[in-house]
Amino acid sequence: MALFKSGNPALSESKFRDTILDNIVTNENAMTVKGTLNKFGVLFLLMLASSYYSWKEAAQGGDAWTLILIGVFGGLAVAFIMAFKKQWSQYLAPAYALLEGLFVGAISAYFEYAVPSTQEGYAGGYSGIVLQAVGLTFAVVAVMFLLYKFKVIQATPTFKKVIIIATISIGVFYLVCWIITLVGSNAPSFIFQSTPIGIGFSVFVVALASLNLILDFDMIEKGAEMGAPKYMEWYGAFGLLVTIVWLYMEILRLLSKLNRR
Repeated sequence: MALFKSGNPALSESKFRDTILDNIVTNENAMTVKGTLNKFGVLFLLMLASSYYSWKEAAQGGDAWTLILIGVFGGLAVAFIMAFKKQWSQYLAPAYALLEGLFVGAISAYFEYAVPSTQEGYAGGYSGIVLQAVGLTFAVVAVMFLLYKFKVIQATPTFKKVIIIATISIGVFYLVCWIITLVGSNAPSFIFQSTPIGIGFSVFVVALASLNLILDFDMIEKGAEMGAPKYMEWYGAFGLLVTIVWLYMEILRLLSKLNRR
């Protein structure tokens, strides 16, 4: 029976188990929860720095979509390499954070200002929406951590299975919608529209992303208990960053729908 699982593909049980089987780990070079959180702090600051750069470029009328594409595809490439070379996480995780920041900053500027103008930057967006989304994201992360810490919500086997299946389903749905868009067709309208169904869908995905944090916290804690190698702190921090960015983007999408009503 699996000891633990995460809905986040970056933090699956096998990622930690394989490192334990392949390496002899001592207390001095073993993964710890504190070390993982410290490294998450480093990744978060790196992401903030590149987010500020891309935000400034996009807000001044720069090519926001180029920054978004560099962030998305560059981040995917780095994450793919890291999945097979976890030993390189201490180098690849910071690179991922910087690339993710390009995406987050540019897409945030797009939501904040919406309509590009080479003369006046952007205009006509939802002023203040990014600050609201950031605040709500921090609040949700804090609440979910407390719920996990005090065992109000526990990562039971059934809980894990439900969240994992739902997360995979949403991922496949988004992928299909992206492919449909690439071939020139229209994705389901409720993804973007501020209808009751569209808002309900966004609320569901925000809740799902929030519950994935419980699995991530559990995964990091269990990885430390199993004595995973030190470099898995970087990998665990990377996985947590992935979930938090996903949560932020879904909250941003939800707020944009509410602002249109």
